Amino acid sequence: MSTTIAPPKAKSPSQAASPTVIASAKPLTGAEVLIKHLEREGAEYIFGYSGGAAMPIFDALVDSTIKLVLVRHEQGATHMADGYARATGKPGVVLVTSGPGATNCVTGLLTAQMDSSPMIVICGQTISSMLGKDAFQEADVTGITYPVVKHSYLVRDPADIPRIAKEAFYICNSGRPGPVLIDLPKDISQGPCSAGFVDTVDLPGYKVPGRARQDDVAAAAGLLMKSRRPILYVGQGAVISNAGQAIMRLAEKLQAPIVNTLLGKGACPEDHRLHLGMLGMHGTAYANRGVEHCDLIMAIGARWDDRITGKLEAFCPNAAKIHIDIDVAEFNKIIRPDVSLAGDARLVIEDLIPLVERLDTAEWLAQVDGWRKQFPLRYPKQGGLRAQAVLDRLDQLGGRDAIITTDVGQHQMWCAQFCRTIHNRHWLSSGGAGTMGFGFPAAIGAQFGKPKTPVWCVVGDGGFQMTMAELATAQIHKLPVKILIINNNYLGMVRQWQELFFDNRLSGVDLEGNPDFLKLAAAYDIPGWRIKRAADIDKVIKKAMAYNDGPCVVEAEVIKGDNVFPMIPAGAGYESMLIEAPKYKMEKPTGST
Repeated sequence: MSTTIAPPKAKSPSQAASPTVIASAKPLTGAEVLIKHLEREGAEYIFGYSGGAAMPIFDALVDSTIKLVLVRHEQGATHMADGYARATGKPGVVLVTSGPGATNCVTGLLTAQMDSSPMIVICGQTISSMLGKDAFQEADVTGITYPVVKHSYLVRDPADIPRIAKEAFYICNSGRPGPVLIDLPKDISQGPCSAGFVDTVDLPGYKVPGRARQDDVAAAAGLLMKSRRPILYVGQGAVISNAGQAIMRLAEKLQAPIVNTLLGKGACPEDHRLHLGMLGMHGTAYANRGVEHCDLIMAIGARWDDRITGKLEAFCPNAAKIHIDIDVAEFNKIIRPDVSLAGDARLVIEDLIPLVERLDTAEWLAQVDGWRKQFPLRYPKQGGLRAQAVLDRLDQLGGRDAIITTDVGQHQMWCAQFCRTIHNRHWLSSGGAGTMGFGFPAAIGAQFGKPKTPVWCVVGDGGFQMTMAELATAQIHKLPVKILIINNNYLGMVRQWQELFFDNRLSGVDLEGNPDFLKLAAAYDIPGWRIKRAADIDKVIKKAMAYNDGPCVVEAEVIKGDNVFPMIPAGAGYESMLIEAPKYKMEKPTGST
């Protein structure tokens, strides 16, 4: 089969769609047109798991330049695509079959939607004539996933495939990124498609903010100029827009401290003198003291979520508030700021810089430095191996130059505290959804996307077991991912809450029955090392760093009953922050875990 495709013409995205003529000995199938469009959009990998309704699409991949990564579970495919997207800034692509193949992607779609990660999930579907008739492996995938996608398509006409493919890439990675789902019936994918490729999109009503209104920028500058105790609060939007350098110029010019959210790590280097680290429920004590006592807080690509604000009426009640966000739906949703600026974080900050001057913050910076010295991150050096000690040494031995992915739980918070991120897109973690099982497949996706960058996957013994079958995927492709399992034989964060707020009545948290993780790794022909005492930390981490012939596993057997501090109990204000375990009985929290 000979196919000639004319090169795309440079046009504005707002122009109407115009087809590019395809000359072919015989019509391409819908699946072939779809795959060729993915190639044109620059897709490198498809993470997928095959099945009957998707077979025409898998068949089209045989002759494609796109590499298929066969996973061991569809959830793993979505997290790999998510990790790839977060590490590279390019959409990750998933291909699965209908019914359970598609529904197994729901958790990954939710994770990507909550954390603004660009992803395209392509699902096979039963033939069009059987839709709605409970055919084998049929599911109303667009209906099921409607709340957890940015947009979705059920393809009913092969001629729509080029337009839908073009729109899917544009939608998922423009404005506030998010996942797009394409549900493709088998008769559409295996039938003929003579429609030409589409090089432009025409989406009336879909507007992507760029620069904020100038009067809003001026109003924000006016508030900043009145401040003496400012805080720049940096979120995931700053990572996505590559706003870090602009934010640092603004911070240096103002002499204003910086804090970041869990997902904002890496937008600005956390080892900078103005950086106070992460704020919120398990943020550093000095970052939280700064937020508690500031007179102005400016959110840059952050959404004032409950992990940050705690008790709303007690959150910065006397501080002016500025909100920069590309998603106007976030304005006034949680906090009603004094000024809201709709636009790309980098462009807004660049427009703001010329309108401000250095502030009189010497006294404020001295106060912040005093808190940093008074409340440093610390952990006991006695009483067994501590997760904090392992992660502290990982940071010191080269972790700052690696991409670090985490799962969810205590290890995630300790890693956020002790592993400082200094490069953009080097910190990948599930934030809004708090998805256990995310960390390991996300590391695989990140390593595919950034093959020359070291990748460390920090996971708990609970979350790792949810997607550990992807050890096969990592080993088949010889990906040099370093898997650090923080093993305390508990669902540690839930156990911590039960200890603090439920009279230590432990229920459903003991992970008795854990496998020997090194033997498990050996079953996949993956080397591994175990850390049992602090004296072994450096030696084992260096071994893992030196091994690059494929994945390796490091298991740290840490003490079972350690807790993450600082901690602001859910629903409480910053004044209730715990620096260490309380000596009194805690009331049950009003917020979620």
